[in-house]
Amino acid sequence: MPDTTDDSLLGGRVRLVQPAKGHRAGTDAVLLAASAPVKAGDWVVDVGASTGAVGLMAAVRERGARYVFVERDPDLAELCRRNCGLNGVAGEVVAIDVLDRSARLTAGLTPESADWVLTNPPFLEEGQARISPDRGRAAAHALPAGGLEAWLRACTGLLKPKGRFVLIHRADRLAECLDLLGAGMGGLQLRFVHPTAGKPAIRFLLAATKGSRAPLDVLPPVVLNGPDGRFTAQAEALHRGEAILA
Repeated sequence: MPDTTDDSLLGGRVRLVQPAKGHRAGTDAVLLAASAPVKAGDWVVDVGASTGAVGLMAAVRERGARYVFVERDPDLAELCRRNCGLNGVAGEVVAIDVLDRSARLTAGLTPESADWVLTNPPFLEEGQARISPDRGRAAAHALPAGGLEAWLRACTGLLKPKGRFVLIHRADRLAECLDLLGAGMGGLQLRFVHPTAGKPAIRFLLAATKGSRAPLDVLPPVVLNGPDGRFTAQAEALHRGEAILA
């Protein structure tokens, strides 16, 4: 088990034990969780959950839903279980590779069952860039070649008709993600995330509904920092859990 730190999210509403080095939860997780208006009775699957930040932030807003955390790294999955206990969330942690269909079925992740799938997938694929020598960071940041398509198919395959999918990814991979989602996902809502006003987007948030034929909506952007380098009022409210994006 790696060395860990004991951190908090949403102004202290979520306690998160996570590795001291490697991939750590931050703004991407906050924005993703804020984009999912989960309701009581919903089944929510956090894919690529790491230590559970996204699902836990959704859970503290709506404890009446069922939460499943999918994480392939056994050490991170164990920390996720620990974090569920620390936050009083009765979540199920599944330590499998979501790209493995047989493992999904064995774990009870049956097709067309989930109301929500939330995911912050690894941003790179093998061969696209130099991968970190740190095992944890590499696993969090890189998929096998062609892995993004398989990841998105696995995620959307878990959704029931009219289920909602929410993704955060690098802005430069938007066209690819839109193409890979395919015709079965509609009602798309796209929101760009900018480091400061006037700077190009660095992330996008994309929500979609399975089986919808509604057209794409481009929603107001999120601007993270003001001219002074500090969080904007919106970003501060999101990080403190005082606002949502949905």
